[in-house]
Amino acid sequence: MHLPTLRQILELPAFAGAELLSGQGRLEAPITWVHVAEVLDVARLLSGGELVLSTGLELSRSTPEAQVAYVRSLAEAGVGGLGLELVQWLTEVPPEMLQTARMLQFPILAFRTEVRFADLTRAAHERILRPAVDKEEPLLDSLLEALVETGRDRSFLQRQLGAILNLPSRPRSTLLATLEALLASQFNIAETARRLGVRRQSIYYRLEQLRGMLGDLESPERRLGLWVALELLKR
Repeated sequence: MHLPTLRQILELPAFAGAELLSGQGRLEAPITWVHVAEVLDVARLLSGGELVLSTGLELSRSTPEAQVAYVRSLAEAGVGGLGLELVQWLTEVPPEMLQTARMLQFPILAFRTEVRFADLTRAAHERILRPAVDKEEPLLDSLLEALVETGRDRSFLQRQLGAILNLPSRPRSTLLATLEALLASQFNIAETARRLGVRRQSIYYRLEQLRGMLGDLESPERRLGLWVALELLKR
């Protein structure tokens, strides 16, 4: 799998509104994942190469020193860039923070209109996980076709989503849509609520339902299985 560069991520239609304010020399750096996070100590959770997205909520409440330390921590962790929505909490990148990013050649992207982080993460992750390769069938398509051709698609769906699929139509569609939005936003409650147009309390309630019916939702293998099952349902 060939990871896309920051330049290639920015060329995706979902990122059309992004303005690169710093780090122009890092456009060819590979992006390994997209992570939505508001907390300022997120760097300790990352492994390098991620593109971090934030509304700037915690940054707007922080001192200039804390903002500078935040950028430094991301750069030192090898993060691929920071995307900020400059709409509600911040309308401009704090000057000390931007100056530090430029000194470190750390990429900061600005979105000056409201964006849906779920759309950004979905587009980027599809590019990361299913890069376009000439004359080669996408991996997910191959996997789905293999499940269907071997007659294992129904048993796979039952193992992954059986408890939900047995529900009446309305709660089934509600929980499936919520699960897909949670997976797309990496289980970010606020982003999921915004994507579905409901209150956060509703997402917390539905998440408890999903956990009660499906069990483990935390492991990468489980989330991958659920994602494949949802894609299988669409086909």
